[in-house]
Amino acid sequence: MRVSMTQARWSDVGHDVVAAAVVTTLLIPAGMGYAQAAGLSPITGLYATVVGLLVYATLGPSRTLILGPDSSLAPIIAAAVLPLAAGSPSRATALAGLLALLSGALLLTGGLLHLGFVMDLLSKPIRLGYLNGVALTIIVSQLPKLFGFSADGDSLFDRFRSFVTGLGDGQVEPAAAVIGLGALCAILLVRWRAPQVPIYLLSMAGATLAVALLHLDLPVVGSLPGGLPSPALGGLTWGDLTALLPAAAGIAIVTFADTGVLTHTLAAIDGEQPRDSREMVALGAANVAVGALGGFPVSGSASRTPVARASGARTRFTGVFAALAVAALVLGAPGATRQLPSAALAAVVVTAALSLADPAGIARLRRVRPTEFALALVAFVGVAVLGVLWGIGVAVGLSLMAFVLHAWRPYMAELGRVDDLKGYHDLDRHPEGRRIPGLVIARFDAPLFFANAPVFAAFVRRLVDGAEEPVHWVVVAAEPVTDVDATAAEALVALDDELSRRGVRLVFAELKGPVKDRLGAYGLSGRFDPTRFYPTLGTAVSSYLETTGTTWVDWTDRTKAR
Repeated sequence: MRVSMTQARWSDVGHDVVAAAVVTTLLIPAGMGYAQAAGLSPITGLYATVVGLLVYATLGPSRTLILGPDSSLAPIIAAAVLPLAAGSPSRATALAGLLALLSGALLLTGGLLHLGFVMDLLSKPIRLGYLNGVALTIIVSQLPKLFGFSADGDSLFDRFRSFVTGLGDGQVEPAAAVIGLGALCAILLVRWRAPQVPIYLLSMAGATLAVALLHLDLPVVGSLPGGLPSPALGGLTWGDLTALLPAAAGIAIVTFADTGVLTHTLAAIDGEQPRDSREMVALGAANVAVGALGGFPVSGSASRTPVARASGARTRFTGVFAALAVAALVLGAPGATRQLPSAALAAVVVTAALSLADPAGIARLRRVRPTEFALALVAFVGVAVLGVLWGIGVAVGLSLMAFVLHAWRPYMAELGRVDDLKGYHDLDRHPEGRRIPGLVIARFDAPLFFANAPVFAAFVRRLVDGAEEPVHWVVVAAEPVTDVDATAAEALVALDDELSRRGVRLVFAELKGPVKDRLGAYGLSGRFDPTRFYPTLGTAVSSYLETTGTTWVDWTDRTKAR
């Protein structure tokens, strides 16, 4: 039986309603918890959730992405806003809104200019180190609240030292500690044994009920202000804008990188193509709207999105329905959080941060790629010690440096023939391979540019000098060479002159057409004429044997003789 489009749409809506009901149980505590982690009023997290979801549902390319406050952004927001707020909650809210406006404007501009490639700067090792560093930072910041007291400190170590001091000085509120640790254990246990149970909402409801019934005197969230999201940007100055701009740039990069990784994964699962520039536009518009209406920067959620999909989300209506459900709470039941203990909210944030951490991922890198493990470690230490922005900056810089170093001294190989194997193979990996008398076949696995051109020339000289017999030809297996810059072109000319004086002819096999055109643009068409280029290594070797009259029997000839 064929299903009509109308029936299919209604079927999708039904699934979306169910998914929205489930994901709302995460959106409410997460929005409030991440607002608290950023040093802001919990209501700002709910405003950011509602506005972000509605705007992204209108403009976003992903059908099932859940947008909202995120644990990876909370430390950046806190570090940027709280020093400028000077203890004023209203000013902190205004500064957070300005931060969202600035980061959103940067994302919008990047999307309109098709700058989606920015995501490539944050490689997997950097993301792993960054997420683990952020997770540790969030957990340490929430530990005092988990035990019912507050702790100060600018750095991770200062906050941890303040927490330990508070424990030793007897600042712990026993009832808060029991509720906080109880909620933490309950969440971890239920997520392990029965992940389908809405334990976040249940733990907060249970903690609120305990405070109300037992008349406990401990830190609580308090009632939510009534009303819908509204502008809260009063009292800002031009100095605030310039002070927040660096943090806004960092948030824009992190927001797009985190969301981009998630949307690429979703697109691969759904058999779709990611649209990075449109993603930037949607994220930018969502953040601009959030900033204008009393919220703070938002990002794609790597924890709530999978929950929505697992619960049956099929279209953007999941986000719309979830936003309406959160708004209904703010409008119809603002007192629901009046007796919600801060310790229970801290437990939610801690468990979310634990799910963010992936130490096993870093350990895997150590086994398979020590260099990338070192980058992940630098990102982790940088984020934990220097702060999120500096940590990311240092890690990205080292990542780019590692790329340059890899291109500067890439893998180089001399090729030869191996019996019973077609083609030409690395003689270091196949020491049983045989060289063709008078011929050197060199492979250089990188584009030729100013930094590695001398390395390439020295490699060729070394092979020529180390040959057992006088060399007549050097064949460059040039398939990996994707570019030649002006400095490298000069180095090729100098190498060709040097080899010519020694009676050695320099030729290229499998060099790509655009690279040949680049040599022509440098005015080298006369020097490197068409006779210097061969479509395959086989044709180059055959031409060498025919031109020089070299007698050499390879395995195919011996097979024919038998």
